[in-house]
Amino acid sequence: MGWFKEKYEFNQAQLRIAHITDTHLFANDGGEYFGVNTAQHLGAVLDTLAQLNLDAVIFGGDLTQDHTYGSYQLFARLIADSKLECPLFWLPGNHDEIDYLLKISQGQIQHAKRIVFELGQILLVNSKGPTPAGWVETSHLHEIEKHSELPSVVFCHHNPLSIAGYLDKHMLENGPQLLNRLVDTGQILGLFHGHVHHEYQFMFRGLSLYATPATSIQFTKNTEQWQQENLGAAYRLISWTKDGIQTEVKWLEK
Repeated sequence: MGWFKEKYEFNQAQLRIAHITDTHLFANDGGEYFGVNTAQHLGAVLDTLAQLNLDAVIFGGDLTQDHTYGSYQLFARLIADSKLECPLFWLPGNHDEIDYLLKISQGQIQHAKRIVFELGQILLVNSKGPTPAGWVETSHLHEIEKHSELPSVVFCHHNPLSIAGYLDKHMLENGPQLLNRLVDTGQILGLFHGHVHHEYQFMFRGLSLYATPATSIQFTKNTEQWQQENLGAAYRLISWTKDGIQTEVKWLEK
């Protein structure tokens, strides 16, 4: 049961975290993705997060656009150069190489996939499949069930439900299977994902699903065409206390 073998423990009764995703970095810090300098966008988000007294940041995948190890090194450098002090955890997106993510996982960048505190746990799921579409292996589904003994919040990269848009061609192909298993445990309080480059919220059998916009470029909603729009970088704040889970998306000005 290797994916969740290592856990990170917070000795506290509440968590304040940020979810960032889809940075699409290049090895060159001047690289642009649809006209957006992705390194500058990520740097601005990190500067903002450093002022929020967070317990943790969760990176939701698609770190790279050019698929070079240099883009991963740039990610690590941007974090090191920022004033962010809390640990950062990651899960892989369809663009990512897990070996590269592991290579930069030292110091502030953690590779634990199970985050535990007094009220429950966060599980960081691997939805990276053999194609750009997502897939959660059967063995991983069993592993998720095995570790769902506590109240849990789940993160993955791919959207498990349709967004009625272009990215549905690359959604989590066995999303309903994952969601049904999560709901059946009776322990899952919410699921957060990236991949779709915009803000969404859905319900599945009483389970709340939240999509977090990208730090890079957003994809226009409600269209079968792949359209991009620079709405500015974004991130999601999540607060988990004894009163439940509160979350909101924050946008940085362009």
